[in-house]
Amino acid sequence: MKVILASSLGGSIKVNGERIPTALIEANGLLHRIKSIWPNKAKVIILCGSPDDYNKNDSVYNCLKESLSLSGLSLSSFEKCDDRNEEIIERLQDMDVIIFAGGHVPTQNAFMNKLGLAEKMKNYNGVVVAWSAGSMNCAENVYAGPEWEGEAIDPNYQRWIPGLGLTKVNILPHFQSLRGEFLDGLRIIEDITYADSMGHEILALNDGSYIVIEDNVETLYGEAYSIKDGCQKQICKNGESLVLKRK
Repeated sequence: MKVILASSLGGSIKVNGERIPTALIEANGLLHRIKSIWPNKAKVIILCGSPDDYNKNDSVYNCLKESLSLSGLSLSSFEKCDDRNEEIIERLQDMDVIIFAGGHVPTQNAFMNKLGLAEKMKNYNGVVVAWSAGSMNCAENVYAGPEWEGEAIDPNYQRWIPGLGLTKVNILPHFQSLRGEFLDGLRIIEDITYADSMGHEILALNDGSYIVIEDNVETLYGEAYSIKDGCQKQICKNGESLVLKRK
């Protein structure tokens, strides 16, 4: 299995409120590395972030399909999986590439559990490409930081949940846009994430940064920060890479 876990894949811009497909992000060699492991005429399936949000799922699917073409990534088929066609996941082993979309982490995680995806991934030998929540849910023990109003102050909200087990790394995506942001009257980084990092390490990635997992080596590319035990430090810069784990 070859895995790319990104903060964002890009692939679209908004023009007059409408999302227009574009090529995927090229920063830090992201598109180049996706191309390097992408099979010719790939059979691809995207696992949606919100299984019952059909308008969103169809929009993401349609935009990404065109974006992959614009990026020079060839397809022989491209299908999506949400709760309208859960049975399609049984064909996972026939797929060359599985893409995990972004969305609300616990919502996508619950759908993955319903599909028994963690067990199915153990025998998968294709390519995995993920962004945002999809990348987060690839962890063994997922950091599901509060995202929706009320979650940060809900004593029953579960911030650590079992994931797919493709990595032990906990990713916090879109870091550049979370700085200075508030949720439920709390600073997302300083009040929420720092507190949640006690006894844990969370890797905060800017859009354009990503992790590649291949041959049991995990390599980080682009600007990223380690948040651990309430402290933050930069561990990688744009244009640089850092090996996180070797065989």
